[in-house]
Amino acid sequence: MIMPGIVLAVGLGLIHGFASQIPIETIVPRHRWTSFAGGVSLGYVFLEIFPELSHAQEELAHSELPLLGFLENHIYILSFLGLIVFYSLDKIALKTNSRANSERNGSLFFWIHILAFAALNGILGYLLQDLAQHSVLSCVLLFVALALHLFIVDESLREHHKVPYDRIGRWLLVGAVIVGMAIGQGLHLNEAAISLVWSFLAGSIILNVLNRELPAEKDTCLFSFLAGSLLFFILLNLR
Repeated sequence: MIMPGIVLAVGLGLIHGFASQIPIETIVPRHRWTSFAGGVSLGYVFLEIFPELSHAQEELAHSELPLLGFLENHIYILSFLGLIVFYSLDKIALKTNSRANSERNGSLFFWIHILAFAALNGILGYLLQDLAQHSVLSCVLLFVALALHLFIVDESLREHHKVPYDRIGRWLLVGAVIVGMAIGQGLHLNEAAISLVWSFLAGSIILNVLNRELPAEKDTCLFSFLAGSLLFFILLNLR
């Protein structure tokens, strides 16, 4: 029997590999599908990520991991750190693109940016190991939410880095998801350690949703945004 985590990891990897080849804007106007994706992703943040963080905090509060006893809100601190790290990377990317940097500096930041997102994809791939006990509908909803999220992240990275991303970057992100999934099949951390890993990933997802997946006012379709939010909410409660 093929584990659902393997199927989802391969599917999410293909999003990075071939997202640019999907002619979605010829079928649905960009402002409509990005608004729909924003609604789904925001629903995912509030209805899945925040409750998971609360559960992870409970797990960590009862753990015996060293160096954490003096922190009261371990999970939320790590999520905040994840948000700060990737916010900083985005701002540096904008500055790198907006001024005349040397080719060497641009290439250096490309590797920093891509390797940071590859690390996130590796974490995501690892965490997919836990899907065996979830229902088919839960797995499908997770895949849709993450696929829409990665589709827009892919578009943003391509806008920042252009040719290097298409030639090298996207395949590194594909490989990172698959490698993370493979590691997850053979290496199992305890619940507290997984909570720490998940919380950092959650912070970056929250930033990407707020920063990339909620379009500017002029590019927003309110109906599509509400439709995405409502549909995700209904399906989530049918699990």
